[in-house]
Order: sequence, then C-alpha cells, then structure tokens
Amino acid sequence: MTAAVLSNSASAQIALSARHGKDFVNLADVPWTPWVMEGTHFKLLAINELTGGFSMLLKVDAGVQAPVHAHIGSAEAYLVEGGFYYEQDDPGYAGYYTYERGGSVHQPVSPQGCVMFAVTHGPLAGCNADGSVSAVVDCRLMLQLAEAAGTASHVVQLVSGR
Repeated sequence: MTAAVLSNSASAQIALSARHGKDFVNLADVPWTPWVMEGTHFKLLAINELTGGFSMLLKVDAGVQAPVHAHIGSAEAYLVEGGFYYEQDDPGYAGYYTYERGGSVHQPVSPQGCVMFAVTHGPLAGCNADGSVSAVVDCRLMLQLAEAAGTASHVVQLVSGR
C-alpha cells in the first residue's frame, strides 16, 4: 500500500470531528471515583454510545468478589497491579491480559486487589440469583458517575450522529 493509494481512498475524504481538549491525559491527576459495587473505583477514559461500551482504569480492593454479571458485548482487560480470577486454578496477575467473550457470565474474585485497564465492547448486566437482570452498566451510566464526581472533563466520547 502506498501513500497515494491511501490519500485517494474514499475514507480519506471523510471529515473528522474537531479535536477537543488534549491528546494525552495524566491519569495521576484524575481521582478515583467509587464504582457500582462496594470496594471498587474507576477512572473513566472513553465512552462509545454506538455500542454502549467504555474504557476505564478499574481498581478493586483486596478481598472483593464481584456480583455475578454478564457481558452483553466482549470485554478486554490488562492487569496493571495485583490479580484476580474466575476459577481459582486459573488466576491472572500484573502483566496478564484477558478477553471475555460477549455473553460471558461470571463472578470474578480478587483476593489481593488489582488495578486493570479495561475495555468493554458493550454494556454489563448485573444478574440476580434467578438469572434475571438486576442492573445495566453502560456508557451513559459510566459518564453520569464520572460527571457527578467531577472527573469527566477528559473523557473521550464517541457519540452517534456526530
């Protein structure tokens, strides 16, 4: 592929939205915001209204066991610190990556706590014991939580119709 081919492509003629804010964010300057379950905090990075997904840094306190939840879309995570597992004989630690397929239903546990970079490609659904949905965590809820905490000014927003 050459530069000439790229510059003549139809997609090269699509106007990109104007740049807002800075290209880089020092996440050390963004405070942790309490998340949707006890013992967890997040730093929202981006939302995607087209899929309902979002990206974030997630901090989980030691000993936290998440409620059973389902992934409407897939999710990816890279462990920065600590670790967690779905099955005790297959734990992930700092430096590990995991891919959770859409439709996955699980209940992760973090005995020592962890910090991860996570990207969801769709909403998460909290599940009741009977399998029904108790809550939905999507990009809009995440943005509302960050805005309420005053930690949303840096968030990248991919919004339909713009």
